Amino acid sequence: MRKRLLAMGLCAAAVALHAGPAVTALPTVRRRLPALSGAGRPGTVALTLDDGPDPRSTPAFLRSLARLGIPATFFVLGDLAAKAPGLLRRIHEDGHEIGVHGWSHRDHLRMTPGRVHDDLARTAELILGVCGVPPVWFRPPYGVLSAGSLLAAARLGLRPVLWSAWGRDWEAGATTGTVLSHLRSGGIRGGATLLLHDSDHAAAPGSWRSALGALTAIAADCQRQGLRFARMSHHLR
Repeated sequence: MRKRLLAMGLCAAAVALHAGPAVTALPTVRRRLPALSGAGRPGTVALTLDDGPDPRSTPAFLRSLARLGIPATFFVLGDLAAKAPGLLRRIHEDGHEIGVHGWSHRDHLRMTPGRVHDDLARTAELILGVCGVPPVWFRPPYGVLSAGSLLAAARLGLRPVLWSAWGRDWEAGATTGTVLSHLRSGGIRGGATLLLHDSDHAAAPGSWRSALGALTAIAADCQRQGLRFARMSHHLR
C-alpha cells in the first residue's frame, strides 16, 4: 500500500512539475511576470501575429503593415513555413521579426519534453535556413507553457514571451469591432504586446479578416498616444 501511495505521489508531483508553468496563461498570473507578458518600453507597442505564414491571408497583412509603417513580430508554425518558404522570407525581407510558435499547433502539455524540444528546434532551424537569422523569441501554442517548453527554450536560446492584450480574433463571431474592444480592454498603451493572428489555421475559418480590419484603428490609437510600433527585440528591455 505504501509503495502504491508513494508511486501515486511521485506521479502527481511529476504532473504538477510538467504542467505548473501553464498557469502563466491566466491573465492574473501573467500580469505579475512583466517580461513574460511582453511588458516593454513605455514609448513602444509590439504587434505580434501568430499561426502563419498562410498564402491565403499573410500577404494581406504584409501589405497593410507596409501601408501603415508597422514593424511586427510573426510567430510562425514550421509546418506552414516549410510549405511557403518564399512567404517566410518575404516577412523577413519586409523588415519584420520572426519567432518560433512550434512546428505544429499542439498543446505542449500533451507532448513529452523531448517532443517539444524537437518541435521547436526543427522550426528554429527552418527559420535560420530560410532567413539567415536565428530566431530569438518563442511563444507556445495557446499560450500554454510546460516544463518541457521552458527547458527546450533554454537549450535552444529562445526567450519565451506571451502577450498583454489580445483581440480574440480566432472566434467564429469575431469582427473588427470585437477585436478592437478586446484589445482596448486589455490595454493599447505604452509597453503593451498585442496578440492577433494572420491565419485561421487554428481558428474559425476566415476569422483573420477581423484582425486585418482592425490594424488601421490600432495604428490610429497608438498615434494619438504618441507611441511607436517596435519589433519584439526592440520593444523589450
